[in-house]
Amino acid sequence: MAHPQSKITAQGQISVPAEIRRRLGVGPGAVLEWADEGGHVVVRRVGRYSSDDVHRALFRAPPAPKTLDDMKDGIRRHIRGRRAGR
Repeated sequence: MAHPQSKITAQGQISVPAEIRRRLGVGPGAVLEWADEGGHVVVRRVGRYSSDDVHRALFRAPPAPKTLDDMKDGIRRHIRGRRAGR
């Protein structure tokens, strides 16, 4: 399967292929962000970040994977903390 392609004009402009516009949910007036991440160019719609993107921006390291037991312990601590305030 061929990847969508764009051609850069002499003024540095490009057209975003229709398939990519649909995937990103963008149209006229949308703002796109370009980032160089490890030799790959990543294009994002501004304002659409995953939790991994936010974590990477804050802590500069990928989040450590959590086990089901870790999550259950966190929920228990949260509930105990809420009940302690009553």
